[in-house]
Amino acid sequence: QVQLVESGGGSVQAGGSLRLSCAASGSTNCMGWFRQAPGKEREGVASIGSLGGAARYDDSVKGRFTISQDNAKKTLSLQMNSLKPEDTAIYYCAASTTFYCSSGSLISSTYNFWGQGTQVTVSS
Repeated sequence: QVQLVESGGGSVQAGGSLRLSCAASGSTNCMGWFRQAPGKEREGVASIGSLGGAARYDDSVKGRFTISQDNAKKTLSLQMNSLKPEDTAIYYCAASTTFYCSSGSLISSTYNFWGQGTQVTVSS
């Protein structure tokens, strides 16, 4: 069983930055960040391969968001810069214990454990 606890959400003005963290208990393979805005489907934002492999980003965040993983501390982070109002959403940390991903996955069905979510609000 894996537990994921997110932190770091909040409110910021457009152009600002936030850093999300996800503390994981237990061993995981692929890990990623997803988000869900009101009235929209959950979408993959960024993911990282098993053992800190290559990262994968949604086109909407490329160049602005950076995913990283500290395997020793079992912590997944998402540095979000140049935030836009359209980044407003609940952000979820996700982990897979069943799939080995060399370069991450933005497909939600890859993941079998999810955090509780943290709200990110970007005002214009």
